[in-house]
Amino acid sequence: MSRTGRPKAPLELTEEERAQLLRWARRRKSSQALALRSRIVLGCAEGLTNKEVAALEKVSAPTVGKWRTRFVEHRLDGLSDEARPGRPPTISAEQIEDVVVATLESTPLNATHWSRAKMAQRSGLSKSTIGRIWRAFDLQPHREDGFKLSNDALFVEKVYDVVGLYLNPPEAAVVLCVDEKSQVQALARSQPAFPMMPGMPEKRTHDYVRHGTTSLFAAFNTADGTVISSLHRKHRAIEFKKFLAKIDDQVPAELEVHLVCDNYGTHKHPSIKKWLAAHPRFHMHFTPTYSSWLNQVERFFAYVTADLLQRSDHRSVQALEGDIRKWVKAWNEDPKPFIWTKTAEQILDSLGRLLQRTTGAGH
Repeated sequence: MSRTGRPKAPLELTEEERAQLLRWARRRKSSQALALRSRIVLGCAEGLTNKEVAALEKVSAPTVGKWRTRFVEHRLDGLSDEARPGRPPTISAEQIEDVVVATLESTPLNATHWSRAKMAQRSGLSKSTIGRIWRAFDLQPHREDGFKLSNDALFVEKVYDVVGLYLNPPEAAVVLCVDEKSQVQALARSQPAFPMMPGMPEKRTHDYVRHGTTSLFAAFNTADGTVISSLHRKHRAIEFKKFLAKIDDQVPAELEVHLVCDNYGTHKHPSIKKWLAAHPRFHMHFTPTYSSWLNQVERFFAYVTADLLQRSDHRSVQALEGDIRKWVKAWNEDPKPFIWTKTAEQILDSLGRLLQRTTGAGH
């Protein structure tokens, strides 16, 4: 006779309880822990087993059992965290909720975001208390991050295409991530830098004189990390065609060439299309719009910037280009390929969760 396990207490919801749980689960600015517990209870109420709910919510079965039991015993009150031993709190849950909701859903008068002083003045609590509440809920009103969501109609297809090249590169072929770092400036500081000393960082003047610009064209080999590069004073289609010719010259003739590029106009210029038609071993793969993070050469450019350009001091474009050539040569003597681990499915799932949390939109 098969084992059925310990019988579970039935979990049935009133209309009021179901409505409240749905609000907690769907309200994008509520506590994520409370939202998870609400989804667990809703899943159990639909007749799913603990294992099925655990798989759906990506938690352990004991976690589902814990919150199922807590709800059966204490109903909605059972989904809050249990009181811990120690001095009774001097701030009520209502005050904490008021601070959190106000931080997330409002702005102070004549300001774009809350400070501890402004929230303390509004709530009547001390600035240190506001700081503790914000730390507990991981709220940082003074910080912001930038983002740009792709509006590419072929976003999913392009993600699968590019990531597929990284994870399963074709045989008898080379995969090159290609782009231009344009408008690299030759900047001469107005005064010599003060060197770093114990207790004092290096000091540089904030002002400088511009001595012209150059553009770094780079093709990053995803297999071994080597880079084919060129420097041009402009970055038009004619310069890009010259760079393609250099790639064609340096990549062995028996290999197919797969290029990962962004959607910059020069990469799709009629003259480039004509050149590609005359060189059938070249295959273009375009990243989605606003998705330069998919192109591995951008990480290479970040190294160039951090190691060389960020503190550069050049009196001419020629001097700047000379240093860039030396830097790339040193890189190729000890190349560092980037190990891509995310599958296309993992990337799309991650973006879906971000959209769900920030906009309430579905996957």
